[in-house]
Amino acid sequence: MNPFLRRATEYLRDTSQFLQITSPEPLSVFIGKHERRNDLLDVPVRIVGSPGTGKTMLASMVEYRTLEAVLLEQNNPNYRELTAAYNDARFADGDVPRVAAVRLPMESEYRDFWELPYEGAVKTKLMLALIQARAVIGLYRNLTANNRRDVADIGVTTRPEAYAQVEQIGGTRSLDQLSRAREVESAVYAIGSSLIPPTLEDIPQAANAPYQPFEAIQEFSIDWDGEPIALRPLVILDDVHTLHPDQLAALLRALARREMRIGRWMMMRMDSLSPHDILRSSDEDFGPGLKVERDYIDIYMQNVAHRRIERRRFRSMAEDMADRYLKFVPSLRDRGVDSFGATLLRRAPSFGIVNLRELKALINRDQKVLEITDGRRQQLTNIVSEYVANAKARDLTEEIRLAMLRVLMHRHAGRVSGVNLSLFDDPDPVVEVKAKPDIVDAAKVHLHHLFSRPLHYGLEDLCDASSENAELFLQLAGTLVDKLEAKVIRRQTAELTAQQQQEVLTQKAAEIVEKWSFPYARRVKSLIEEMGRRCVENSMLPNAPLGGGATSFGILEEELVQLLRTEKELLSVLKYAVAYGALTAVRNYGQGGKKWCLFELSGVVRLAYGLDLGRGSFLECKVAEIEAASEGVA
Repeated sequence: MNPFLRRATEYLRDTSQFLQITSPEPLSVFIGKHERRNDLLDVPVRIVGSPGTGKTMLASMVEYRTLEAVLLEQNNPNYRELTAAYNDARFADGDVPRVAAVRLPMESEYRDFWELPYEGAVKTKLMLALIQARAVIGLYRNLTANNRRDVADIGVTTRPEAYAQVEQIGGTRSLDQLSRAREVESAVYAIGSSLIPPTLEDIPQAANAPYQPFEAIQEFSIDWDGEPIALRPLVILDDVHTLHPDQLAALLRALARREMRIGRWMMMRMDSLSPHDILRSSDEDFGPGLKVERDYIDIYMQNVAHRRIERRRFRSMAEDMADRYLKFVPSLRDRGVDSFGATLLRRAPSFGIVNLRELKALINRDQKVLEITDGRRQQLTNIVSEYVANAKARDLTEEIRLAMLRVLMHRHAGRVSGVNLSLFDDPDPVVEVKAKPDIVDAAKVHLHHLFSRPLHYGLEDLCDASSENAELFLQLAGTLVDKLEAKVIRRQTAELTAQQQQEVLTQKAAEIVEKWSFPYARRVKSLIEEMGRRCVENSMLPNAPLGGGATSFGILEEELVQLLRTEKELLSVLKYAVAYGALTAVRNYGQGGKKWCLFELSGVVRLAYGLDLGRGSFLECKVAEIEAASEGVA
């Protein structure tokens, strides 16, 4: 089976197999290079991302059993980059571990506790007791996973001032703490899974008694190569978005207690946040008395603040990840294919003599309609030729040069419109037209829609179309791998032409958009269809006013702020559109002396509509227009 299409890392139980397909880049970027790296084990951390951005992979990567397995294999060249990432993130010091982390999946029965017939405080207490008990069990399981020590060999340091809590968790001996944790887990689990929950009076003592290991445990100690070392504990609650919103808020407030010495990370999807959070508003705090950056830290796995850096980083990570996955495709491995990027040809696609003849005829017709003299056309042709001669790009083929000429002709005509041609046979514009990179982008988009010339091909385009989403990248890459396998089976070259890549990616993108099934998906599709249509219409204007064409729609910041103060359903539509990767919100974008909020069409939408992958070009919209488009009445 194509491994690109079975990415879910939580299904990989074997550590060595997991490490073979794991890229250390997310750990280095999101944790190792975080400006508050030294605080990430002291306050709660919310790690937020759309589905498929790598939250579970990151959590699994830092679990102690994985960390120890890597550090014990120092001579393995495949682990050198991961070891460096551990050191950058302060999870290791050289080849010595410094953090004992455990990942707890939250999609199981924790939500059930919110349905129990008790007061909110009781339900929260039971949920916290189960989480803490399983965290303790998981930490000891991780510390003994590689058969290098027994539970009895693990030392525990508790907070000196937490004497009462230490007694509640079973004392200071590891075996007693593990026994107490199992007792609490069994008692609390029985309550949540009962067909008929017990009354408050009948709740077992093991579940009712105080139990706060997060406030009692400070660090673990183990023997490492004959020397004692201390490990900071870290509990990673994965997929906390499955909790009830009130339950999640109560959990964050509980984990924000300053007495806790255990690191607390919460991995969550963006759709569990409010529209304010998703749109990155700075005027809303999470719950009474909690402030971001002071009481908890947010890490977004899709960072719109440093987008160029993020795009380059993702390209590197995606290429590394694809090459790792490629090793698990037997038909390609047996042919010696070890570089995914090398299979995606970047050669300029063949245009064809017939298409070239039709393009020249189109330019001749435009010249006549625009009343451009032969001399002026030659001047514009020289401008294009000079640009091509000095350009770094080497794929500026004849059809692109001709399409550039057509754009310049229309721009020139626009700049001399209104001049009395009876007085001036060939007037000069006030501002001469120039050939620039955006003219090249426009030429490529025009050729794609007019003559089906491939627009999206090569590894960089594939990465950019994935919108910094690892799962989406692997879905798109997986369809290309299927095509590659089919060619190899037919004894053809293990390469995909630009045309083959475009066909596969366009079809897959349309399929992904069609299968959207998240909340408000119907209205999001209506919005995307209308905005996609408008962007294509703008992109095909012959004078290319926005270069490669519009790929976003923008509303004034003051309009968005007013919208956020309402309770309109449109906020939910935009929230889920951003949370599930249909749109990207960019706040406070400066243009024309004004501040805008841009809603960029995602890469997969641009693939489906044949739009440029560049950023920054947008159509001005009003909130009312966006609302009407989402309702299908635009």
